[in-house]
Amino acid sequence: MTSRIAVLPSHVADQIAAGEVVERPASVVKELVENALDAGATAIDVTVLDGGRALIRISDDGHGMGRDDAVLAVSRHATSKIRAASDLVGVRSFGFRGEALPAIGSVSTLTIETAERESDATTVRVVNGHLTDVIPSARRRGTTVQVEGLFAQIPARRKFLRAARTEWRAISDLLATAALVRPSLRLTASHDGKTQLSLAPAASLRERVGQVWGDDLAGSLVAVDDVRGPVRVHGVIEKPSDVGTSARRVLLIVNGRAIRDTGIVRAAEAAYRTTIPSGTRPSLVLVVDLPGEDVDENVHPAKAEVRFRDRWALEGVVEGAVRRALGTVESVAGVRVWSPAPAALARVDIEVLRAPMAIGPLFTAGSSASVGTDTPARPAVPHAVPSTDTPIEIPPLLQLRRTWMMAERDDGVVLIDQHSAHERILYERFMRTLESGDAPAQRLLLPLTLHLSPAEADVVDATRPMLERLGFEIEGFGGDTLLISAVPLPHPRFDAARCLRETLAALAGDRDAASHARHEKLAATVACKAAIKAGDVLQLAEMRALYAELARTTLAAHDVHGRATIVVLTWDELERRFGRQ
Repeated sequence: MTSRIAVLPSHVADQIAAGEVVERPASVVKELVENALDAGATAIDVTVLDGGRALIRISDDGHGMGRDDAVLAVSRHATSKIRAASDLVGVRSFGFRGEALPAIGSVSTLTIETAERESDATTVRVVNGHLTDVIPSARRRGTTVQVEGLFAQIPARRKFLRAARTEWRAISDLLATAALVRPSLRLTASHDGKTQLSLAPAASLRERVGQVWGDDLAGSLVAVDDVRGPVRVHGVIEKPSDVGTSARRVLLIVNGRAIRDTGIVRAAEAAYRTTIPSGTRPSLVLVVDLPGEDVDENVHPAKAEVRFRDRWALEGVVEGAVRRALGTVESVAGVRVWSPAPAALARVDIEVLRAPMAIGPLFTAGSSASVGTDTPARPAVPHAVPSTDTPIEIPPLLQLRRTWMMAERDDGVVLIDQHSAHERILYERFMRTLESGDAPAQRLLLPLTLHLSPAEADVVDATRPMLERLGFEIEGFGGDTLLISAVPLPHPRFDAARCLRETLAALAGDRDAASHARHEKLAATVACKAAIKAGDVLQLAEMRALYAELARTTLAAHDVHGRATIVVLTWDELERRFGRQ
C-alpha cells in the first residue's frame, strides 16, 4: 500500500518557506537591507531593474563575511543572530531566523560577494536552491547581494507580481521606512538606471522626515520625548493646526524595528481628542523603546508585528506622552506674513507657519510679588503646566476687535482667541467636575422652565446625572417640560437658560452609545455654549484672569473643536515684512 505521507524534497520545502518570507520584490529588498543594517552598515546602495523582477542588487559597507560563513549563510536555519531559543527574548537584530537568504536563493539566482577585509572576498552563487559556485574574489569590506530572475522558475508565483512601476513603489516605500528607522544611514537607490533616492545621513529624525516626506510636513511636526518607568516614547507628531492639510503619514518603531500596531497608533491618536476636528487623523513617527523581555518579535513571518506583555499599560504611556507634547508651546500655531510682490502691494497673505519656531515657554511662573504686575515674563522651565497654587506672570494685555487678546513677548507677539481660550478652560474644568461632582452652583430665585422636543428630552434622560454633576438641578414638570432650580456659575456673564437649550439642541440625535464619548461630548458642548463669545468686551481684570486660567490648562493651544487658541507672530517675520532682514 502506497503511503499517503511523504517527506518533501528539500528544494520544495525551501520554496514553500520562501512563500512566507518572499512575497514580492519588496520583501527581498526588506530582508537584504535589514541584513545590511544588522551587519553595521552605514551606507547602502540599492539597484533595481524591472521593478525587481529582473535584478535586485544591494551593496553595503558592513562587516562582511569570511568564506565559511558565506557558505553557511545560504543554508537553512543558519544565523549569526542567536544561538539558543532563550536568545529570542529581547532580540534586537532585524533578522534572526536564518531563512531569508536560502528562501530567496530557492526562487532566484542569488549571488553574494562579501569580504571581512579589503580585497579578500568570497563569491557564492545559488541557482534555484542549489549551491553552484564558491570562488575567491576581490572587493572592499562589506557585502553585495544580487538577486536575478525572481520567481523565473515558478510561473504561478511570478504571474501575481504587479506592474514594474507598482513593484518599485512598494520598494521605494520600504526604503523610506528603513531611512526613517535609521536616520544616520546613507542610502541611495536607482530603478531602471535612474537615481530615485539619494539620502545623506541626517542629524535628527525631523531632518530625516524632511528628506523623505518633504520639508512642509517636517516643519509642521512637534517633538515628543517622554519617559515613564522603563519605557521611552519619542519621535515627532503633527501639530494640530496642520492636521488634514497634507497626506497622512504614520510610522511606528518599537525597539528599532518598524512594525504595524493599530492599538498603539489609536492610543497616540486618542491624545488628540479635543485638539483636532472629528474625522481627521494626524501624521506621526513614534519610537518606543522598552525592555526586551516586555516584547516578543517572533510572532510574524515577516516580523511586521510584535506582541507586548502589558499592552494596555504601554498604550497609556504612549497616549500620555503624545498628550504632554501637545500641551507644549511647540504645538502652538504660528503665522508668517509674506512680503507681497510689487504688483500686489495692497495684499497681505497670512498662513500657518510651517517651520519650527524657536520660541520660549508661552506661560511663565513668577514670584508672588510679581503676580498681577504688568512686567515682562521671565524664562521658566519649558513645557511645565503651572499648578493652581503657582502664580502666573501676566504681561500687558490688549483686546483687539473684541475677539482677541494680544501680548508682547521677547520673541514676538502672542494672539489669543478669547472664546477658544475660555472654551478650553471650561472644558477641562467641566471634565474634572464630571469626575468629582463638586461644581459650584447657584440656586435661582425663580426656577427656569424649559419646554423640550422629544429628542431633547431623550438627551436629558441620558445625561441627567452628568448635568447634575455640572451644577444643574433638574426636575420634571409634566410631559416634556423641565424646571431648572440651580445652575452652574462658570463666569458672571453666564446665560444658563441659553446654554442649556443650545447644549440639548446640539446633542439631540447623537447616536454615540459610548458613555465615555457622551461624557466628553457633554463637557465640550457645555463649554462651547458657556464660554464668552467673540464680540464680548473684556475688562483688563477679565483678560488677566483668562490669561492666568489658560496658563493652567493642559492643552492651552487648542480649543475643543481643533481650532488654534494661540497664534504667535515672531519678530523675525515682522522684520522680514518691513524689509529689516
